[in-house]
Amino acid sequence: MYQLTNIKVTRGNRDILDIPSLAIPHDKLTVVMGHNGSGKSTLVNLLAGQTQPDIGCIELLGKNISSYTSRELAKNVAYLPQHLPQASGLSVYELVKLGRFPWRGAFGRMKAQDHDFIRQAMVATQIDHQLEHPAEKLSGGERQRAWIAMLLAQQSPLLILDEPTSALDVQHQYHVMDLLKSLNQKQGKGVIVILHDINLTLRFADHVLALKQGKVTYDGDCQSITDESALSTLFDTNIRLLDHPSQTTKVAVVC
Repeated sequence: MYQLTNIKVTRGNRDILDIPSLAIPHDKLTVVMGHNGSGKSTLVNLLAGQTQPDIGCIELLGKNISSYTSRELAKNVAYLPQHLPQASGLSVYELVKLGRFPWRGAFGRMKAQDHDFIRQAMVATQIDHQLEHPAEKLSGGERQRAWIAMLLAQQSPLLILDEPTSALDVQHQYHVMDLLKSLNQKQGKGVIVILHDINLTLRFADHVLALKQGKVTYDGDCQSITDESALSTLFDTNIRLLDHPSQTTKVAVVC
């Protein structure tokens, strides 16, 4: 469980985040949603230990996140940022192999289990046929999947992903979300993911956290947010919810 207390992040005279108290489960598939500039990326950066709040405390599993070493935190949390780093000179396999760094260090010897984790991650993300391909020459969607594979190879119990579907076509958007849902349900991994697509959220989320202008406007199970008025207010757009032809979840359309 993440516990946030009296969190404030400011830029100039503006509060980017203002969260008096918030508990985020570490064992569910949580979707963070909201308009551009609502504070979503700032929040997940804090949760991943990439930045520190100006004011307040963040605890993970009862321990202040600032007291974890980088490798300790990486063993507990695997983080994929919105803007992916460069992977110049690395093959896809070598890129995914970086996920084992928290466990082996820069010069530690890889074991058979490490290579198994790497290959399993590549198969899961459908990138295994390009293991020797230069990572910098992948298409945008392939590159995104290679980085997600690195995340999986890390074998951390909690995955945090900032808009992982943004560079993917529709088929691979649903494949990635199916994969994250499966990891949560079958392997018990917690997932915190930023999504802009309301329909992906309605279909895959267990828990939803909605932000608007740096404040939490909704925090709860996905079923309770299936309210046209709440969604319309959140996104400042008239949204209707319709029955899905084959799923029990609703479908959001803009009117």
